[in-house]
Amino acid sequence: MMTAFCPSCASTLTLPNATDPRHVAAFVYGGAIARAIARFKFEKRPDVARPLAAALRRAALVMGPDPPDIVVPVPLYPRRLVERGYNQSALLAAPVARDLGARFLPMGLLRTRDTQHQATLDRAARAANIAGAFRAARTDAIARRRVLLVDDVRTSGATLAACAEALFAGGARDVRSLVVAQTEEDSNRERRR
Repeated sequence: MMTAFCPSCASTLTLPNATDPRHVAAFVYGGAIARAIARFKFEKRPDVARPLAAALRRAALVMGPDPPDIVVPVPLYPRRLVERGYNQSALLAAPVARDLGARFLPMGLLRTRDTQHQATLDRAARAANIAGAFRAARTDAIARRRVLLVDDVRTSGATLAACAEALFAGGARDVRSLVVAQTEEDSNRERRR
């Protein structure tokens, strides 16, 4: 399934039951993929971007024949970017953009305020925490374009929804999303749609 993992770790990788080709995840969050994402984000391991981006590039194939014009990563607040040293979503998005022949726009969105870490909040608090926290920075490049939004994990979908809202406010014609992993909760919600 993914050669970056040993056979034992690879056996913990689960594909999501995707029903919406506009919002795609490479894996269900858990096991080896959860550990890889944690290393990537919190242990200063930007090298983990390469195998995770490869998984995203494969997952993007199900999005169909209508490729995006622009690929935009979910932004970090500047202080958090300095602390981490890189935006993990941007490291994932750049190779996806190359594969799709789309323009990579790393600063297409800005995070306008520092928010609490979403992982510490329940579903309702996540939406309130992130509401209005983004704005389109490059409306000249976004207007009338099909945008692919890239992030590492989708749990409640609140962050991606807030980013999509900002992109639409900036004139985007269409916004789709691509993530490395979605939580089982999100996967179950997809099945009920």
